[in-house]
Order: sequence, then C-alpha cells, then structure tokens
Amino acid sequence: MRAISLEGKTLAVAAALAAGGAVLGVCIARQVDDGVLALLFSCALILPVTLLVIRRTMAPVSRYLQALIDGVSSLRDGDFSINLAVRRRDELGDLAAAYNSVGDILRSERQNLYQRELLLDTVIQSSPQSLVLVDDSGHVLYANTAARRRFADGRRMEGVLFETVLDACPPSLREAARAELDGLYTVEIEGSEPEILHVTRNQFRLNTREHRLYQFKSLTRELTRQELATWKKVIRVISHELNNSLAPISSLAHSGRLAVQAQRTDLLDGIFETIEERSARLRHFLENYARFAKLPQPRLERIDWSSFLPRLQRAVRFGLEGELPTEPANFDAAQIEQVLINLLKNAHESGSPADAVRLAVQQLDDGQFLIRVMDRGPGMSETVLASALLPFYSTKPEGTGLGLTLCREITEAHGGRVALANRAEGGLEVRLWLPMAHSGAV
Repeated sequence: MRAISLEGKTLAVAAALAAGGAVLGVCIARQVDDGVLALLFSCALILPVTLLVIRRTMAPVSRYLQALIDGVSSLRDGDFSINLAVRRRDELGDLAAAYNSVGDILRSERQNLYQRELLLDTVIQSSPQSLVLVDDSGHVLYANTAARRRFADGRRMEGVLFETVLDACPPSLREAARAELDGLYTVEIEGSEPEILHVTRNQFRLNTREHRLYQFKSLTRELTRQELATWKKVIRVISHELNNSLAPISSLAHSGRLAVQAQRTDLLDGIFETIEERSARLRHFLENYARFAKLPQPRLERIDWSSFLPRLQRAVRFGLEGELPTEPANFDAAQIEQVLINLLKNAHESGSPADAVRLAVQQLDDGQFLIRVMDRGPGMSETVLASALLPFYSTKPEGTGLGLTLCREITEAHGGRVALANRAEGGLEVRLWLPMAHSGAV
C-alpha cells in the first residue's frame, strides 16, 4: 500500500526547509539590526543545508531510476532474469513492481516459446522427410537430420552454400534438387537400389528476405507396395480375360463335337467363326502386354529436330515453344515418336484447350536434351502423381495402364528418365531427359 506519494515527500521536504529558513532568518534579524545582512546570513546558512537534504532525499530516487534503466536495457538485450527490490511505498515502488510483473510475463512467454520450439525441432528432426531451408544468398539456414544424412553424410550444413553441398552429391540427386518443378524423380546412388523421391520447393518471405524450403520425401516403399498391388491386379485382369475367352472356346469346341456327331455340319461355320473371333481377341490382348514386356532395344540414329518434329506434328497437333536445338540428337526415331504421341494424346485427353498443348526441346549445359510436353488441363493429384508411371495403373475407364509406363521404359532404354509435375499456373508437364549418346538399356 502506498504510504505517501513522491510528490508529497518532495513538498514536505521543501516546506520543512522553507520553515527552517524563515525561523533562522528571524533569529538572525533579532541579533543584527540590518535586515539585508540578516537575509544574506540566513541564505548562506540555509543553502548548504538545503543542498545536503535534497541530495540525501534524491539519492534513493536516483538509485531506483538507474536500476530501472539497467533493467529496461536488459529487457532490450533479451535478458529477462533481473528483478527489482520493491522497498518503497510510492510511485517508484509501483513502477518497480510493474517492471517485475512485465519481466515475469516475458520470462514465462520465453519459456513457453522455447518449449514450443523444442517440440517443433524434435518433430522436424524425427521426420523421415529431408528438409533444407535456404536464404536468398543460397546459404543453408537449417537442415534436419534426414537432410544431413542424405546430402552431407550426417555433417552439419548450416552456413554452407547449398550449391556447394549439391556439387558433392550423385548427379541424379543433384538434378532432382536443382530442377525447377515439383514432382517425382528417380535417384540412383552407386551401391544401392534406385530411390524415388517426391521433391517440392516452397518460396516465402521472412524478415523482408526471400527464403526457399526444399522437401525430399522418399516414396520407394510406398511405390513398391503399390507396384506389388498392381502386379496382383494385372494377374487378376489377365486371369479374368483368359477365363472370359477360354470358357466360351471350350464350350464352342464341345458344341462342335456334338454337331459333328449329330452330322449338323451347317452349325460348324458359326461355331468356328466364333472360336476364331474369341481367339483373335485373346491374341490381341496378349500382344499388347507382350509388346510392353518385350520392348526391343533402340536402334540409334542421328535425328535432326527440325525435320523430326514437323513429322510428329502431322500425327498429333501441338505447338512448339522456344527455339529448337541446332545439335542433332541420337535416338530411335520410331520409339521416341511413339513416346511423344502417347504424351501429346494424353495432354489433349486431359481436357486442356488444344492450342495450350505445347512441346519444347532444350539442350542443357551437360549435353542432355530436355523435352517438355505441357498442357493446361486439371493436372494430377498427389496420389495419381505417385502411381502414374507404374505398370497397369490407369485412371481411364478403358485404359490399360501401359501408356506412361511404356514411355518410361522407352526413355530409360535410351539412358534417359521421365518426371511428371503439376504446373504452377495449372496443367501438367512431362519432362524427358535424353542423353546425347546412348548409355544403357533395360
């Protein structure tokens, strides 16, 4: 409880000094007949006393104010540990109590914030996704445990240029991290199985500076499970198709035997015609799968882009984007043409406007050719993106699920690779990387 205000204390001291001065002046005036001289004597005596009293009175106030200044400076520097002793029962005591209350609140908020940051960091560090935060100068600000294991063999990456870190990574991982579009990428590391990564990049502004967050999620296990489920599905499909064709053929063969025994040769033409039709349908069904399973090795030849693409435009409509490379390519023209026709037809069937279906060819610095097929359809969901390249996976009611898989197989047989990604402004983009020289086959 406040006893007396600081203003009251000051007025009391001033009143006491004034009264003392007046009494001293009267006493001196009685001893000295000269009033002016008495006034001078009284002033000479009272001024030192006044200064001494004011100094002793203001000394605690000065110490309190200095303590408050030091405390506020500590708050400014982020040190919330200082408390002030509340020994006064005036405005300065109230101010010290208010300062202590603010310090308690800030300490509590900092502790809560620290606990939340610790929890968030624990969650991020435990995440199987590789997370890398990069500032506008390209330096790594943060990398979780999974990212350090993937890119730096467990070493810290903070403060290092991300490009420098990528230079020491396998080429396929480096290309996936440097690619401009989000999507699925196959990463091949020597001595281990190929890994399928879903790579995303998010750009945002923090403290007026641009930052980029990279996320690398491994989908190998999920895709392996999906692939196993797909193979089970195709076995069911083939079994169903075989049963649908073999059962009628068996029945018709029995009917033919009965017709021969009954000497009803007039029924044999219809029976044989139906058996032939069923056999042809079964043969066509099996040929489609055999063509996928027995993809021939590519027959490489030098291909000039300026003659290859106009020929392709006569088969399917698309617009060219950008300049064509002057350097000729080296691939199987028939197989790559089949790949591009499949992709361009998919682009038209996606619901994209016909004039928005585009194709671009670019020669990269490392000598590869990058072919991009783009549309303005609805794109693909994350689930479809993760499964689109798997055999027999299709979202079309009458689809076989072999189109995109065949495209991938042909491209990889040329030593290249395929990636799918949604476009930022809407639509899908399929990217094909083809090396200048053939580097292997499947």
